[in-house]
Amino acid sequence: MTDLAAVKRALTAQRIETPSWAYANSGTRFKVFAQPGVPRNPEEKIADAATVHRFTGVAPSVALHIPWDKVADYSALTSYAHDQGVQIGAINTNVFQDDDYKLGSVTNPDAGIRRKATDHLLEAIDIMGQTGSRDLKLWFSDGINYPGQDDLHDRQDRLAAALREAYDRLTGDQRILLEYKLFEPAFYATDVPDWGTSYAHCIELGERATVCIDTGHHAPGTNIEFIVAFLLRQKKLGAFDFNSRFYADDDLMVGAADPFQLFRIMYEIVRGGALDPAYGIAFMLDQCHNIERKIPAIIRSVMNVQEATAKALLVDRDALSKAQQAGDVLEANAVFMDAYNTDVRPLLADVRTDAGLDPDPIAAYRRSGYDEKIIADRVGGTQAGWGA
Repeated sequence: MTDLAAVKRALTAQRIETPSWAYANSGTRFKVFAQPGVPRNPEEKIADAATVHRFTGVAPSVALHIPWDKVADYSALTSYAHDQGVQIGAINTNVFQDDDYKLGSVTNPDAGIRRKATDHLLEAIDIMGQTGSRDLKLWFSDGINYPGQDDLHDRQDRLAAALREAYDRLTGDQRILLEYKLFEPAFYATDVPDWGTSYAHCIELGERATVCIDTGHHAPGTNIEFIVAFLLRQKKLGAFDFNSRFYADDDLMVGAADPFQLFRIMYEIVRGGALDPAYGIAFMLDQCHNIERKIPAIIRSVMNVQEATAKALLVDRDALSKAQQAGDVLEANAVFMDAYNTDVRPLLADVRTDAGLDPDPIAAYRRSGYDEKIIADRVGGTQAGWGA
């Protein structure tokens, strides 16, 4: 029997981090569709993130991307975030846009370019110290397009050296989150292509290096919840980048393509006791809203994660374990599916009402007039966006 009071407490305590870049103009490799009211600077991105938190109650931090969110005074930016009711979350690095990085960043055969890339990682750690951020999130586009283009073994050595230098710079509770991606933009061999490669480097580095799972960065058919269970068992799961994909790295709203997969992932989180923020997993969004309005799309993503979590919390663990131990395949699956098929929207409406929030965050946002306000106010200047 599920304890509904405990379920509500867990949902109230849940935390989801939103990304600054999702509030800016973004798109595909072919086109970025600009929108009215898009932020023009990091402060306006933070204001939008604070708006999402105001309507959802579970998104109190915003991840930054450097240099997209570079400012002269990070202490002032941190104070501004606090005044808005949120805090600075993970610091994301960018070693994939400069022309120098055509053949790689930290794995580039040119030692000078490797030095430039590694110095950027160190710069990001310095920014963490100024913002009070715990997490340095690293994703490398490094790889090769053709057999023989570069030495695969040497590239792993270069990667390990850069990661070690960054790791040794960490202080306090700071940690590295090492992301991976199956392919793109490197098509023959990516230097961190999968969770196993990330895991191996994190093991080599030490306890303050953990894996970040991007739910869109796997081969079709990959059992992501198995990866979650494995990394939880090894205490090496540090974060998620939540999104959805139909084909490759689509970066759609989380839960949009396969809500059942999101439920299965969140069940493993609940089963592993890792939902509590004290466990240390950062549940982050990493999405590209190129045709939909930014803020409502992010609110919808937050709500989708909440719904999947609520269903995961409703799984009758005792009944499931009893069926599993008895080898009753159909009953075990039925217990699992009963939870997934539950309409949890009334439960979440109650949780929001108890927290003093509107039970329907999307409707509340639309009534607020914030969308109309930013469209009217943010006229002139240069909109923030990919590469800006």
